[in-house]
Amino acid sequence: MKAVAVELGALGDVEPLWHDWVDDAARRFRVDVTALDEQLPNWPELLERYAEERAPVYFRRDADVTGALRRLQAAGVRVGVFGSAPEGLTRIALSHLGADGRVDVVEFGAGARERLLEKLGEGATVVETRAQLLALR
Repeated sequence: MKAVAVELGALGDVEPLWHDWVDDAARRFRVDVTALDEQLPNWPELLERYAEERAPVYFRRDADVTGALRRLQAAGVRVGVFGSAPEGLTRIALSHLGADGRVDVVEFGAGARERLLEKLGEGATVVETRAQLLALR
């Protein structure tokens, strides 16, 4: 195995933080959260600030996941992470989950999986769950 593409959810769940921010933004800024780009153009920065402040509550490092990433890195396997979460949230999550220093490539947003697989090259193994990650040898 030369490369592995890991779905962000296999490392940790960013959905609760994302949903809490969306609820907070709707309430605080009184915007339609389905139209963030139009109604709240600086939403990525606001999300990033919110995530930085609250990340320790939402993300806990998993020793088994960190160990799996360490083994892959030691074996010379290129590790990429993809997810639908926005860039700032993805990077903060990777940092708090202890994965940022073990990941070579990160893709986020719509089409992230396809872009990552293109960068990792043919034959990359796709991992979508924690169990699949831990099973890699």
